[in-house]
Amino acid sequence: MTDQAILPVPSIDLIKRQKRALIGRFAASNDLQGFGQVVTTLVPLAFAWWLAVRAAAMSGWLACIMVVPIALLTLRAFVLMHDCGHRSLFASDRLNRAFGFVLGVVTGMPQYVWSQHHNYHHAHNGNWDRYRGPYGTRSIDEYERLTTGGRRFYRYKCSLASAPLAGFIYLVFNPRFTWLRGTLGLLGHLLRGKLAAPSRPLREIAAAYPACYWKSSTEYWHMCGNNLALFGVWALMGWACGPLTFFPLWVASVSLAGATGIVLFTVQHNFEHSYASGSEGWDYDVGAIAGTSYLVLPAWLNWVTADIGYHHVHHLSASIPNYRLAACHAEYRHLFGAVRRVTLAEVPTALHCILWDVPARRIISMAEYAQR
Repeated sequence: MTDQAILPVPSIDLIKRQKRALIGRFAASNDLQGFGQVVTTLVPLAFAWWLAVRAAAMSGWLACIMVVPIALLTLRAFVLMHDCGHRSLFASDRLNRAFGFVLGVVTGMPQYVWSQHHNYHHAHNGNWDRYRGPYGTRSIDEYERLTTGGRRFYRYKCSLASAPLAGFIYLVFNPRFTWLRGTLGLLGHLLRGKLAAPSRPLREIAAAYPACYWKSSTEYWHMCGNNLALFGVWALMGWACGPLTFFPLWVASVSLAGATGIVLFTVQHNFEHSYASGSEGWDYDVGAIAGTSYLVLPAWLNWVTADIGYHHVHHLSASIPNYRLAACHAEYRHLFGAVRRVTLAEVPTALHCILWDVPARRIISMAEYAQR
């Protein structure tokens, strides 16, 4: 199957011709709008935390209820952090870096490191040889080589039921574990290097460390900054409202935010017959239109997710800020007829689309696989 069978040639040619005008019209960030979005996220988040602590003093059930608004506002903070990584939330690079760091602490994710991986996804969207999403989507052949237990685990891993655990691993566990393990490995490497060659500079020894959790010293120091700042927040909040109140609320709300984010991200690329090319013949614009969905969400959830449901527009150009995505979609809707619309009710079904049909260059569902 060719790209032309996935998206008609006249359609993709029209997109390529009009793409520059689209970007020129809507890729204009505004510092005031960006600042307004940050304020209208962090202030309600702080208020939700205050209510949660007050609720915990009265009833554990009330505190559990407050986990939901805290998680939703944390999810919004994550999407704004994501925009900072694309340098699109603010016109100023300095503001994108500063608020990206702050929002990374709020969400528990080292923003700079995360943005490097996420930008790789954007550069290869639709090329499933290069990037396979948060669940590591398997090809049909790879799935068939699994044992019965391995297949069962793969289906569970990609299911809605496992999303809270995935959120915990993604936002709570991994950013701490990788930094601590990498740091201990680096310290051991420095110690061994100094014992072997006392006159050798520490910088030179550190440069020879085979790091697997960061690609540069800049990434490592951002991991350090994020984790140390977060530990400071933990200490302050634990002192202010008690560790037995704060930590369960924080872990639950961040895990739920991570779960929601992973699910929404997955169905933006994994849906029935979404474009899934190998490296040969891959086309960036086809990936944006045929390999990315338009999540049709209620207005309140569009606000929570900062309009990231207009994901096809976002993948045509990540430089378009979230507060211009909806307007861009409306004005250029004639370009987006081939974009798959996924409603909130269809999200559980889309999560079953977890197999890459390599010859057909598309994603298929477990039900379609079973029919074969």
